[in-house]
Amino acid sequence: MKKTQLFLSSLVLAFVLQSCNKEKKLEEVEVPLPATEEKAPMGNPDDVAAEPGAFKMMKLPYAYDALEPHIDAKTVEIHYSKHHVGYVNNLNKAIAGTALEKQTIEEILSKLDLENKAVRNNAGGYYNHNLYWEIMGPKKGGEPTGALAEAINKDLGSFENFKTQLTEAATKQFGSGWAWLVVDKTGKLVIGSTPNQDNPLMPNMSVSGTPILGLDVWEHAYYLKYQNKRPDYITAFFNLINWDAVAKKYEAAKAASAPKA
Repeated sequence: MKKTQLFLSSLVLAFVLQSCNKEKKLEEVEVPLPATEEKAPMGNPDDVAAEPGAFKMMKLPYAYDALEPHIDAKTVEIHYSKHHVGYVNNLNKAIAGTALEKQTIEEILSKLDLENKAVRNNAGGYYNHNLYWEIMGPKKGGEPTGALAEAINKDLGSFENFKTQLTEAATKQFGSGWAWLVVDKTGKLVIGSTPNQDNPLMPNMSVSGTPILGLDVWEHAYYLKYQNKRPDYITAFFNLINWDAVAKKYEAAKAASAPKA
């Protein structure tokens, strides 16, 4: 009996000692938290250049982050340094060795063979993006003044009507495309939209004339920040319009449309 009790006591003691050893092995160890993910540094728009060819990249007139918070820096960087430069390079390849190399972009577009998709898409993409960057700027928005304001009131009814019509044109453009403020051949302001990289300088467009303001509604223009909320991007765009730049384009287009003496 005593031997049995002694044996059982030994078993209990061994179990207790083993449990203590396990507890020691299971001591809490502090695991360092993962380092905060660092943002990739932004590039410099001045470093962006097209491959050698007839047309060059326009200089972006502001830093990539200058349009924040309305358009985020990463979107501007990708849009300018990837998409825009791609159109320039592909345009130069499409016209290499042809008479088009000696023409201005406006001449190419106005006399365009619409069946030539390589020139159509890339000449349009080149021109459209140049205009897009030119008519935006940091701390802009507001309303136009002077002759442009008078023309908007006369031809479109009011500035609010202009915003409503441009918003509608941009929102209802199915898929990729652009919304435009255009000076038509009579000198009147009109609003419309075109698909893909078409624009009002091209023949047989639904809206025709000289664009003085272009709103890009391709998804690459807004998707990083706004996802599928195109109307939010359109609303934000009005905070970026550089009306001084648009007014200069209006004066030039108006003068070009005036009857020659």
